[in-house]
Amino acid sequence: MPDLADSNEPIVDCPHCGKPRPLCICDSVTPIENRISILILQHPQEQDRALGTARLTARHFQDAVVKVGLSWPSLSKALGRPVHDPSRWAVLYLGSAKVSEFDTEAEIVAVNRAGEMEQGQRAILGDIEGIVLLDGTWSQAKALWWRNAWMLKCQRVILGPRQPSRYGHLRREPRRDGLSTIEAAGLVLGALEKRPDIAATLNASFERMLARYREVQREMPGLAPKPKKRDWRKRRRA
Repeated sequence: MPDLADSNEPIVDCPHCGKPRPLCICDSVTPIENRISILILQHPQEQDRALGTARLTARHFQDAVVKVGLSWPSLSKALGRPVHDPSRWAVLYLGSAKVSEFDTEAEIVAVNRAGEMEQGQRAILGDIEGIVLLDGTWSQAKALWWRNAWMLKCQRVILGPRQPSRYGHLRREPRRDGLSTIEAAGLVLGALEKRPDIAATLNASFERMLARYREVQREMPGLAPKPKKRDWRKRRRA
């Protein structure tokens, strides 16, 4: 990596991940052929170029779409292609539900509209053909959930990760099950496709991104500023 502190060249953004070039790790991205489609809906106010992971997540997958906005009339419109059976798509939305409240050791659980654990978990999760991830703080994810009524036609899922987010002190989470988008994608896709290599690949990429961020923050603090402290109620993430 070049000496960032001595560079006088204009800093441009990567057209793929959207990060300033010094923060980009696209050259180390490992492509993944995914059977289950991914749709990432990003709240317009959660476009954190330094620590955000939505576009980096999508870079890994052959079948992944990122859309920025607040609402779409249907899953098909959001995805950009026809979806004949939305019930075979899952939306990852934690809300007030917690896997720790259920009698299960699973890290991904299908719940009903009331946030209660569904019966027949194996059959439900085995039938999922696509996953919707909400990228934003807790309140932003809630806004996306309530603004898109079509999500009620999909299967809601929640996570109970065994390890806390790798963000650590860079972005504290008020709940243990609060993960970055790239970690959540790895956990969900790895479990649904029964491919632990997916989670391993995404987690390794996330760790490289965080290492690069810390390096750039030391060399160019204006480019990679320390995360601002925000109201905990607004920092909660889905």
